[in-house]
Amino acid sequence: MSMETTAWTQLHSVLNAQEERRPFDRATLRRIGAFARPHRRRIAVFVLLGVVTALLAVATPLLAGLVVDAIVSDGDEGTVVRLALLIALIAVVEAALGILARRLSARLGEGLILDLRTAVFDHVQRMPVAFFTRTRTGALVSRLNNDVIGAQRAFSNTLSGVVSNLVTLVLTLAVMLTLSWQVTLLALVLLPVFVLPARRMGRRMARMQREAAALNAAMGTRMTERFSAPGATLVKLFGRPEEESREFADRARRVAGIGIRTATAQSAFITALTLVSALALALVYGLGGTLALRGTLEPGAVVSLALLLTRLYAPLTALAGARVEVMSALVSFERVFEVLDLKPLIEDRPDARPVPDGPVTVEFDDVRFGYPSADKVSLASLEEVASLDTRGGTEVLHGVSFRAEPGQTVALVGSSGAGKSTIAQLLPRLYDVDAGAVRVGGVDVRDLSADSLRGTLGMVTQDGHLFHDTVRANLLLARPEATDEELWDALRRARLDTLVHALPDGLDTVVGERGYRLSGGERQRMTIARLLLARQRVVVLDEATAHLDNTSEAAVQEALTEALRDRTALVIAHRLSTVRTADQILVVEEGRIVERGTHETLLAADGRYAELYRTQFQQRGPVTATAV
Repeated sequence: MSMETTAWTQLHSVLNAQEERRPFDRATLRRIGAFARPHRRRIAVFVLLGVVTALLAVATPLLAGLVVDAIVSDGDEGTVVRLALLIALIAVVEAALGILARRLSARLGEGLILDLRTAVFDHVQRMPVAFFTRTRTGALVSRLNNDVIGAQRAFSNTLSGVVSNLVTLVLTLAVMLTLSWQVTLLALVLLPVFVLPARRMGRRMARMQREAAALNAAMGTRMTERFSAPGATLVKLFGRPEEESREFADRARRVAGIGIRTATAQSAFITALTLVSALALALVYGLGGTLALRGTLEPGAVVSLALLLTRLYAPLTALAGARVEVMSALVSFERVFEVLDLKPLIEDRPDARPVPDGPVTVEFDDVRFGYPSADKVSLASLEEVASLDTRGGTEVLHGVSFRAEPGQTVALVGSSGAGKSTIAQLLPRLYDVDAGAVRVGGVDVRDLSADSLRGTLGMVTQDGHLFHDTVRANLLLARPEATDEELWDALRRARLDTLVHALPDGLDTVVGERGYRLSGGERQRMTIARLLLARQRVVVLDEATAHLDNTSEAAVQEALTEALRDRTALVIAHRLSTVRTADQILVVEEGRIVERGTHETLLAADGRYAELYRTQFQQRGPVTATAV
């Protein structure tokens, strides 16, 4: 390895590591060992290859010195040829071992990345909805990308590097002392001149690199917001193009500025270290040549010492920065473990059982609930705040009780923020109650397995979320084994088959991010088709027709009628016209059920429901069933 290569290696290390002044955490090391245990044989072979490579690296300079001695002493040509062939053989073996080591490094690193990413992804999937409502998606994705890769680097780079560098350093020093202790001492005296600038400039380079990353992230965030469908629409409606252009240009200009500063510093850094290496070689040749002329040192030894010098500075410089790399890897592991240590609020009990067969009832029995505080469901680092909001736990549902018999439809109406959606979220167990019980088929949902509950209960929300994928893929989320005939049947029943037939690729048409290539009514009918395909026995509709025009609402309402047939249903509605046929209507205000009955009885009572109905339809005075 040349001195310039060493400089670039050191530069790469400081740019990819952040120095942390902290002690080694034994608990973290034990957990790292648990992840490394399945790969222990591969790690052992990897380290062994590093040791063998270090031995070969020291052998080549010695053989080169012997070649020089053979030439100077008028040795026979056979000796020179044999030494040259041996050097060539070592080079071939080094190359082969290098390829093998790189392959092992890749398999080890990618295997660890796979284990960590899978563990984090599976764990995050079990987190409650509250976790996702608070966490910044980008920060969470960073744990799966940047931090996992940073942790992987500890095995694929740092581990092998430390071992091979230690072996190389010990062997090189031993051989150099054997050849000439004077030259060896000179090399060690010059070492601080090489290492100190590397560390000082390296820290400065790392700071600039982090600043550049922050500026690039800020510019990228602005582009992402402006390039998304809703963001682009907002800019076109309310943005001033000239001001948007100026602000983006200002951010881009700052990115360009830090790029120029970084490039200049990199050049100065490499030039300085290359100059130091040249001066060190000059001193070795000067002192070694003088000793050779005096007859106290063989000419070949001078060449060997010059070549060994690069083997000395490279591992010393790398080991000087090894602590930074190790601590950086530990930080990455800790950030990954931080997510894994966040306990899910909702988990299956060991004796969880399936929902009973046949038609099922839905029952809320004196349910009380308050949303959990942030410190129970989130991390400050994922929310990118200094400290978590400790507020929470305030009761928002107060003794809610009702029962929906098999096949019945129960509607929840009331003011915004009254607690209707909260009630709906407790049924599929997106949250657990604080007191009371929610029962499906007569069994507390906390005693049911999550798979069974998901297979029994379907939900349609007002945003009609779709993934950036094909119509087919979005439908198959409900039943992966469904045939094309079943897909078309669900689309027909959702009043959407004509539209899908007209799409360029039919079922294989990509619907766009969040389904934005479809209208709001079409997205809702797509989610209803998914519900129909799943064939669940209980249906929850949370404002499924909100924000739709009359035409779209009529089409969606037809699809909903099909979806609710012979199913137990819980329907949250803002438009009271959509729930007049419900078997029971519950009026929810401030987390309590204040009225219950049918459409006709509630109008006749002239209470809160009648007031809501009157406000919505702009009628004056008492409202009667005949006024509908």
